[in-house]
Amino acid sequence: MIVYRSAVLEDVTMMQGLLQALADCDGGGRVAPVEALRKHGFGDRPLYEAILAEEQGKSIGLVVFYPDFSTMRGAPGVYVQDLYVLDEWRGIGVGRMLLSEAMKAAELGWDARYLTLGVNPKNSAARAVYERMGFRPRGYDFLFIEGATLVTDTGSS
Repeated sequence: MIVYRSAVLEDVTMMQGLLQALADCDGGGRVAPVEALRKHGFGDRPLYEAILAEEQGKSIGLVVFYPDFSTMRGAPGVYVQDLYVLDEWRGIGVGRMLLSEAMKAAELGWDARYLTLGVNPKNSAARAVYERMGFRPRGYDFLFIEGATLVTDTGSS
């Protein structure tokens, strides 16, 4: 029987392993060190929540999420940063249940009314699953900048 539960501090090393497996699938690099996951998820001011899927005490999936807010809807939501299910457990609804559990937690925690997630554009299988679930594109791309490259340019707007 698969059990879904909120992650606790003692789960961080295992969470990092699942997150690295996700990054490996997506062709990404190294994920955050355990210390950063502890500090920012279980420290004085947690910035994310996580829910685990377990079968007989073994972690088989993970969802990491945090609050979102839509100025268009005028409502809080939940942004799913990471969703991963081990290969051998895919196709039986574990991912769908992890998303459902994240939404339930967000509804209770901050009255969330919608859920947003990103999907690797090269992952057509995941995109098809999300489309069958009813997800639709938001109509724009997410862009990011980090580190020293983020500077104020006072010369133009």
